[in-house]
Amino acid sequence: MTDLKSARKSYVARHIESLPKSGIRKFFDLVNTMHDVISLGVGEPDFVTPWNIRESGIFSLEKGHTSYTSNLGLPSLREEICRYVEKNYHVSYDWKKECIVTIGVSEALDIAMRALLDPGDEVLYTEPCFVSYPAEVRMAGGVPVALETHVEDEFSLTAAAVEAAITPKSKVLLFNFPCNPTGAVLDEAEMEKIANLAIKHDLIVITDEIYSELRYEGEHKSIASLPGMKERTIFLHGFSKAFAMTGWRVGYACGPEHIIDAMMKIHQYAIMCASTTAQEAALEALRRSEKEVEKMRESYRQRRNYMVKSFNDAGLKCLLPKGAFYAFPDVRVTGMSSNDFACRLLEEEKVAVIPGEAFGPCGEGFVRCCYATSMEEIKVATERIANFIKRHAGEK
Repeated sequence: MTDLKSARKSYVARHIESLPKSGIRKFFDLVNTMHDVISLGVGEPDFVTPWNIRESGIFSLEKGHTSYTSNLGLPSLREEICRYVEKNYHVSYDWKKECIVTIGVSEALDIAMRALLDPGDEVLYTEPCFVSYPAEVRMAGGVPVALETHVEDEFSLTAAAVEAAITPKSKVLLFNFPCNPTGAVLDEAEMEKIANLAIKHDLIVITDEIYSELRYEGEHKSIASLPGMKERTIFLHGFSKAFAMTGWRVGYACGPEHIIDAMMKIHQYAIMCASTTAQEAALEALRRSEKEVEKMRESYRQRRNYMVKSFNDAGLKCLLPKGAFYAFPDVRVTGMSSNDFACRLLEEEKVAVIPGEAFGPCGEGFVRCCYATSMEEIKVATERIANFIKRHAGEK
């Protein structure tokens, strides 16, 4: 008799069926089966959204603001976004034509890819990277090309790496600095060289700057602000990280009018508009939350310093991240793969970290540890990790 299950036709598109599931979520399916785990895994602020932002969202509902907004987003929010970007990133955008509000930065990246890519177009992207980058490229019909970054270069991107990867099919260069998962930033001299390469080879640059307010060493600079780059750059940002607004799901993109218009078409048919309540809360975030962001950043700085010192004292080499809220310690000294290290640490010490391989092959040998959690839990977690390292020293 024919096995009906094995004979059943799959109706899933091949390019979707072949996509791997998120290495982060796959690992946390395991974490969720356990009790009393200290998690250094999820990249989410442990702070509650500041009260004035919450109150603005509540007041929006009380006033009955429950209708659709423009497909591009609330005019008042787009105007405020463009003021914020000009003040902090030194790039001037027309809020009427060059800005769109999205469902988080994830949607902004998705519709940017779908608006730009024809089948076979290559997207150069930095690795280790946020897990969705290569998947987003494939879903849009493009070909992801990894630009490996390494601990020896503090995980920063070099112009030489970009130039070596460019082919006649290269269309987009995508990067995220400060970086998830490494906390690396882009060296300004290299940024200028990379900008020159983008102009020379007619590349569109997508810069994901969601962690830009959370920079601890030096001043943040956007590649969009360099001469000749605004015209070929899509600037992505949002409210999840610096403003502790992950669940509100508000992001935005700024860029050339014709590209924003193309992104709006996709957004219009798939989404309609971001939540009105969330948009009004985001407007409040930009207008009156600078001090709250500063407080959170300084708290992250203290936690970063403690975590990194603890790792190095325990024998795990770890660079001091210059931005975001992740440490990326090297676990190769243990002789374990990043996945084995994370699984055994979880089993033996009930501490959850993310295997570096989840962020691309060149993340192997490292684990991502998020310090956007309480100092008390960080102290306990790092003590447990030190005990784990001590117990397994010499197994290599």
